[in-house]
Amino acid sequence: MHESAVPHSRPRTIVYIDGFNLYYGPVRSTPSLKWLNIARFCQLLRPHDDIRLIRYFTALFEGPTKVNQETYLKALATSLVVDVVLGKFKRKTLQCRVSTCGHTGDRHYDTQEEKRTDVNVAIFMLDDAYRNQCDQLVLFSGDSDLVPAVNMVRLRFPEKRIFVYVPTRNPTRGAAVELRTSADAHRSLPLQLLSKAQFANQIPDGSGGVLRRPVDWV
Repeated sequence: MHESAVPHSRPRTIVYIDGFNLYYGPVRSTPSLKWLNIARFCQLLRPHDDIRLIRYFTALFEGPTKVNQETYLKALATSLVVDVVLGKFKRKTLQCRVSTCGHTGDRHYDTQEEKRTDVNVAIFMLDDAYRNQCDQLVLFSGDSDLVPAVNMVRLRFPEKRIFVYVPTRNPTRGAAVELRTSADAHRSLPLQLLSKAQFANQIPDGSGGVLRRPVDWV
């Protein structure tokens, strides 16, 4: 029998997490929440779902936080259900338009722009739906750039449901009206679960060693 014809007692679910939305929303300002066990968090969030896969989308920082991020991604990789999908940062030069910013000379400065995350999320959502890998798609994001992907999945695969959780502490950013209304259901990410889904301070790395919570993440 084809899998699509088999009734599922619990809906097969794939979770898509915009790592930067999650980090810069509810996590960044609270160091003790940064050591987040994504698999455990999703189990607490969706206890009645059969979570087949969690796709975590991010890009590698350059700078003093790089080591902490690499440690965290290794911690995520210890869960068989979590798949880390990497984009990239692109260096760019911007012109400061604020007279009091403190820049001198031509008032240009270098920065980094994260690339590919939205495209990666959209491609994987459509591909997973096309290959019938899930009954439900759960998206952690408030980014309106993902509205076309959500709309296309709903158009082409109306039997599948899409849930959006907006990860934020800021009511204005948390509005995310376009993305919320494009989904079958939506809500703000329940922040009270974050503290209940932290890794232990030390966890096995799967290769005989251990991974330790960064000292400034306490």
